[in-house]
Amino acid sequence: MSTTNPIHSDPHSASAPDPALIASLANELFVSPPYPPTADSFSISGLPGLQSYPDTSSLPGIAALGEIPAGIPTPGSSFYFLDSNQAAPQAETRFPGASSGLDPERTPDLGFSARPFDPRAIRRDFPILDQKVNGKPLIWLDNAATTQKPNAVIDRLDYFYKHENSNIHRAAHELAARSTDAYEGAREKVRRFLNAGSAEEIVFVRGTTEGINLIAQSWGRRYIEKDDEIVITWLEHHANIVPWQQLCAEKGAKLRVAPVDDDGQVILEAYEKLFTSRTKLAAFSQVSNALGTVTPTKEMIEIAHRHGARVLLDGAQSVSHLRADVQWLDCDWFVFSGHKVFAPTGIGAVYGKPEVLDATPPWQGGGNMIADVTFEKTIYQPAPARFEAGTGNIADAVGLGAALDYLGEIGIENVTRYEHELLVYATHRLSIVPGLRLIGTAKEKAGVLSFVLEGFRTEEVGKALNQEGIAVRAGHHCAQPILRRFGLESTVRPSLALYNTCEDIDILTAALLRIQSGQGRRGF
Repeated sequence: MSTTNPIHSDPHSASAPDPALIASLANELFVSPPYPPTADSFSISGLPGLQSYPDTSSLPGIAALGEIPAGIPTPGSSFYFLDSNQAAPQAETRFPGASSGLDPERTPDLGFSARPFDPRAIRRDFPILDQKVNGKPLIWLDNAATTQKPNAVIDRLDYFYKHENSNIHRAAHELAARSTDAYEGAREKVRRFLNAGSAEEIVFVRGTTEGINLIAQSWGRRYIEKDDEIVITWLEHHANIVPWQQLCAEKGAKLRVAPVDDDGQVILEAYEKLFTSRTKLAAFSQVSNALGTVTPTKEMIEIAHRHGARVLLDGAQSVSHLRADVQWLDCDWFVFSGHKVFAPTGIGAVYGKPEVLDATPPWQGGGNMIADVTFEKTIYQPAPARFEAGTGNIADAVGLGAALDYLGEIGIENVTRYEHELLVYATHRLSIVPGLRLIGTAKEKAGVLSFVLEGFRTEEVGKALNQEGIAVRAGHHCAQPILRRFGLESTVRPSLALYNTCEDIDILTAALLRIQSGQGRRGF
């Protein structure tokens, strides 16, 4: 585990500086970002050809507003999820008709890629970012809600509808064969991305929410009984709370909740004490959508297994930031949504261990999931088909495969390291904004910067930032319990992705300084 100090959330114990100074800083200091994040100037620790990350304590304007608070991690901080020795699974060839400029016959590596990591070049792969909102260049910092789509995904969908569109599996004609190959090829890409043992362990669903509900309504209804227990944590999204509440109410089971500390970290000792001989399931997020906390996933899974419980890992917020290796993690299920990882909406996947899937009844009935039907009985297909009743979201599954190909070209470890340093940079920058308090200061975080701004409602801040072309989320983020743990009903939540840059962070900081000085309130 990392020994990095927490990112402290209250850097402003001194009195606030003069508003005129704030306004001056906001209007002048951020015009030319001091460290444009290009392959020549921004460091990703240990990657060849990249220079050292500069000391942000020398940034103009920071001295005028006070020193960087003690306890903020340095760019060289060693986070446990950056130091894993997990083997990187390999991806296969890309789809026909890809327009990324890369060799379509090449087999990309899902770990460190030979392609130089340049966030400005990556940004050009996302056409939606090349627009203005309210007369300002769009800065997309709402990635925890949804990510934008690269040309590789857009082009793949276009190719599918022009050349392959058909229902799958059952027809003998050419387009059905193409469509089936593309759909099942996407399943194999998900298998490789998660390092699952077999494509039969991957079930396509609409997203994380449907995946959790599938498990609750199929496995849960069969195996959870009266007085059994399900363990979750305070960090969970509503989608990993409500289905278990419903199941507990139906079965007479008990929902037990692991506490978090004041930094938003799961208290492992308290978590383990929740397990008893009646605990059947533990369900928790790898990364908190509201705080960005990276949970000690491997340890939590091991604790649950020691007590004989199955484990569902919610990967909705982790898949675009961290390596997801289900064999190394040893989770029983892993669920995620495509739209969180640069793929279309309405598609996601459930990984399940073979013995778990084989022992689980289907959730829905209909076509595709049957081997034989008579009026007396039905024989179901084996997994994954038994969980995919009806016509699936074929095109968007193919789009998901293209998104994973794209991410594989870049290298997920490259993304992890870059976003970690961008998160550290953003934490430093936001620390100069008077009255800004970060919510969630865990030692291990992925790119979420939830905050409140003294004297302003979160909706006010969100609207004011929108006027500057900056997209953030303001609200409860479908995670009301964890926000209430900190005495809040809502936060402002900028969240990062591989196409964000230091310049984005500087513009955000400048806008917040203007809001604080009163200039940003015009037009409310």
